[in-house]
Amino acid sequence: MDRETELSLLDELKGLSDAGSAYLDEDITRSAVEDYISQSRFDLEKHHIFSALPHIICHSSELAEPGAFLRAELAGKPILLTRDRNGEAHAFLNVCRHRGARLVEDQRGCRHLFSCPYHAWTWSNTGMLRGIPHQKQGFPDIDKSQYGLIRLPCAERFGWVWVVPNPNAHVDIDAHLAPIAADIAWLETDSLQIAQESRLTCAANWKLLVEGGIEAYHFSVAHAKTIGPYFPDNLSSYQCFGPHMRSVLPRVTLTDLKAEDRENWSIRTEANMVYSIFPTTQWLVQQDHIVWIHMDPTGPGETRLRLATLVPVTEIERIDHWQRNHAITMTTLTEDFEIGEAIQSGLESGANTHLTFGRYEGALHRFAQTVQAALDDDHA
Repeated sequence: MDRETELSLLDELKGLSDAGSAYLDEDITRSAVEDYISQSRFDLEKHHIFSALPHIICHSSELAEPGAFLRAELAGKPILLTRDRNGEAHAFLNVCRHRGARLVEDQRGCRHLFSCPYHAWTWSNTGMLRGIPHQKQGFPDIDKSQYGLIRLPCAERFGWVWVVPNPNAHVDIDAHLAPIAADIAWLETDSLQIAQESRLTCAANWKLLVEGGIEAYHFSVAHAKTIGPYFPDNLSSYQCFGPHMRSVLPRVTLTDLKAEDRENWSIRTEANMVYSIFPTTQWLVQQDHIVWIHMDPTGPGETRLRLATLVPVTEIERIDHWQRNHAITMTTLTEDFEIGEAIQSGLESGANTHLTFGRYEGALHRFAQTVQAALDDDHA
């Protein structure tokens, strides 16, 4: 984000606040309930979105040294992440090529070779088959080059490791990120490190959880006893960058901005921002840190969540400070998640056939269009 954009966003929101108006789209829109509860719809999303597009699987700092590895799961696929001696990150299916056992059981560590716990076939952290016990007798003519670990499309950008959980996908990760790349670079996420994290499972559709972070209509009600008093009622803005979205949620201090101090205005001081990196990442950008919200949808009514507070490396030692911040974040987001679970239950009751989005909930409609466009593009 350049300085001109930063100031124009603050100008726009201050103008709306002074006028007593929300940020309004043209029309009231609707979203079909079936899209949140249908197994067939979820299966389409899994195949054409979750398995076909790049996802952040970890922050680069989690895979810091040569030999580092992580075990993960994405779109139902077991994944092994490694960093080789040259510093390059790799992603593989965490599956033995001999009999299909899970190759690596440890969650993380440092290792240059991986030996299967079933028959001890061994691979390097670049995916090459290195050893087969009793090879001369049992597999005398085997071509080891044909038994490398199954590689997944993987790229390291902006301090994150991005993976497409489909070995047959041909995805240009840079092209996927290009519309929002300037803003990601501005956030300097490559200079951050995870200070605190939480993991949980939410009984709600992944789209409901995204929607909960891109409008401010609910703040004064759902968060009345937590963050609600710090934000104007129903004031936010959004902008789409290809399939991605930037939402700006100003704080009440916005009204105190003085024109004569304009050169000192800072959007991170006066607002929270939510970057929705399609399909399953959101970054909650606050004054001195970023909260990474990673969604791993496991069914139409269930989503696994990882929530990590990332902070500047130079500030990582402020343990108590980040623990307090993370606790506040978890309290607030838990309010959203509990409402999401209640909504999911309500949708499954059959009470409604559609959800209705007001003119100040336009971001929700645009997100629904993005999801549908991804399904349509893949079928084209």
